Amino acid sequence: MDHTDVVKRQVAAHWDRRAPHFDEDFGHSIRTPAERAAWDRILDLVLAGRPALDALDAGCGTGFLAFELAARGHRVVGVDFAPAMLAEARRKAAERSVSVRFEEADAERLPFEPGSFDLVISRHLLWTLQHPEAAIDDWIRVLRPGGRLVVVDGQFDAGAAPPSPENARGSREYAAVGNELPFLEGRSRQQIETLLAAHGLVSVGSDPLVDLVAAQERRTIEEGREPRPRRRYVVWADVARQPSQEA
Repeated sequence: MDHTDVVKRQVAAHWDRRAPHFDEDFGHSIRTPAERAAWDRILDLVLAGRPALDALDAGCGTGFLAFELAARGHRVVGVDFAPAMLAEARRKAAERSVSVRFEEADAERLPFEPGSFDLVISRHLLWTLQHPEAAIDDWIRVLRPGGRLVVVDGQFDAGAAPPSPENARGSREYAAVGNELPFLEGRSRQQIETLLAAHGLVSVGSDPLVDLVAAQERRTIEEGREPRPRRRYVVWADVARQPSQEA
C-alpha cells in the first residue's frame, strides 16, 4: 500500500464511522423552511433551468445532493469511497423509491469515460482530498462540452474556536493525516473562482449563500446551541463548448 492509499483509507475510515448518524449532524440535512428555501434557490441558480441532466454527485456521502437532483428530474450517479456512507445512501434510495445509482469510487480518479456527464457537483468535498486540483481535472474530464462544474464549499474561520472532536477536522483520523490535505482549512470563494478558471473553465460565477448561512444560524440558536462563524459559498463554471463544424 503506498502513502496515498494510507491517507485515503484514514479519511474513508472517518466517514465510515460517521455514516450511521451523519444526517443527524448539523448542516447535513434540511430541517427548517428557511433551509429548504435556501437550497431551492441555490439549486435553481446553479442548474439554470437545464432539464434532465446526466449528473454526478462527487463525494455523495449519504446522498443529500443526489436526492435533491433526482427530485428535480435529473439522472444521477453518486460516488463516494466510504462504503458505510454508500450503504446509507442506498438504504435511503430504496426507502424513498428513488432511482439514483450509487457507486464506490475515488473522487480523484473517477471510473467514467470522458464526456459522461452534463453536471458534476460536490458539497464540502475539496477540503477532504489529498489532491484537490487533480480531482478538479478529473471532474472536468468527465464533463461534456458545455457541461457545468459546481462546488459548494466553505472556509474555516481561523479566528474561531478549534473544531470539536465531533467535527471532522477535530477528529482522530484527520489529526493523523491533516498535513496531507492542502485545502484542510478550506479556501475562499474568490480562490475557488480563480482555481476553476485556471483549470480552463469558462463563465465562472459564484454566490455567498447568505440565506443558507442565516438559516443555519437561526436553527443553531433555536436548538439551544451557540452559533459558530460560518462562511459558505457556491462556485460554478462551464466547460467551453466546441466550435461548430461548418462545411
